[in-house]
Amino acid sequence: MWMMVMFDLPTETVEERKSASRFRNFLLDEGFEMVQLSVYVQFTGTWESSQKFVRAIKKNNPAYGDVNILFFTDKQFSNIIHITNRKEKLLKKEPNQFELF
Repeated sequence: MWMMVMFDLPTETVEERKSASRFRNFLLDEGFEMVQLSVYVQFTGTWESSQKFVRAIKKNNPAYGDVNILFFTDKQFSNIIHITNRKEKLLKKEPNQFELF
């Protein structure tokens, strides 16, 4: 299961820009990878394990703006087509493997 967070946050005032930046940094600290400035993804394994991230996002959600959370299976995520400078680029097909000590 992959989780994608997309958001559109206001950035007109200094406080709004700080709030948007805090939210971006929060997502990075939670292990999300930036796809675009306002699009972040993370492999969560199962629906159940993704719910802790949903709760954390709801808790850290900025006061204003839109935040959307989407879920994809591995198969659906592997079918995403990403084009950069007119060249098709493959998104990461497999999550980083976790090491257990």
